[in-house]
Amino acid sequence: MSYILKTTQLTKSYKGLEVVSNVNMSIKKGEIYGFLGPNGAGKTTIMRLITNLIKPTYGDIEIFGQKLTPSSYDQLGRIGSIIEYPVFYDKLSARGNLELHCEYMGYYNNKSIDEALELVNLRQINQTKVKDFSLGMKQRLGIARAIITKPELLILDEPINGLDPVGIKEIRDLFNMLSKEYGITILISSHILAEIEQIADTIGVINQGKLIKEVSMDEIRENNTAYIELVVNDTKKAAFILSNKLNVNNIRVLDNHNIRIYDAISQNDLTKALVINDVTIESLHKKSSSLEDYFLSLLHGGDISA
Repeated sequence: MSYILKTTQLTKSYKGLEVVSNVNMSIKKGEIYGFLGPNGAGKTTIMRLITNLIKPTYGDIEIFGQKLTPSSYDQLGRIGSIIEYPVFYDKLSARGNLELHCEYMGYYNNKSIDEALELVNLRQINQTKVKDFSLGMKQRLGIARAIITKPELLILDEPINGLDPVGIKEIRDLFNMLSKEYGITILISSHILAEIEQIADTIGVINQGKLIKEVSMDEIRENNTAYIELVVNDTKKAAFILSNKLNVNNIRVLDNHNIRIYDAISQNDLTKALVINDVTIESLHKKSSSLEDYFLSLLHGGDISA
């Protein structure tokens, strides 16, 4: 197995408090690795460690088969990144910022600037000063800067912040293209789990500084759980009927109106039993568990793919 990035017992402490604790990550060449976790879980800290912005308290980082050290300039030159919010020279244009970036990266290919701006749909406004950019435009420019030197590894921390739905789809398609056609490995974090679900090959879930799961999306899909989502006027009464009259016990009451039924049952039998017993059905849908369901299950100590 060819790994682009591996961490071994990666740990970072601040004033004696571990914010990243013994993290062992393995990212394969050419894959898109979705990095998930709640706010403050340690995602950005790990990305900052990988890009040498901060130093680990303990543990090792291996990139392109070599251990990362303070002098790993060649390895870092093969990486493109957005960590937290991209920062630019506001009085320069988009093109000016990219030219400056290429200059200090020692990358001299003027065509690459046009190509990068085209890929993120900023070609028509490349002379506009960045101070006049919206948040979404700055995110696009950040992605252009990250990919302009044709990196082998992209590290992207919430790269679709501020983008509208059209922009999110465009960037999703771009990441898929970079991975599939150019073989670029991508480590990406996002709060929009539906987007990660569409592009990721593997996900890593981190909580309170610890990597609690690393699993392929194929494995999650293979173990996907079908269920019926039911909206009723009285979940307590509905749950009683399901358990005592229909012998359905694998259910989850979400709140006063929503129930999920994981046992196999005829929808006709279900609706008939509830209606006869004066339970009003507001909606009934057959669904499958999403990455969001899987993620939330892990955070609460479960694993719906187990």
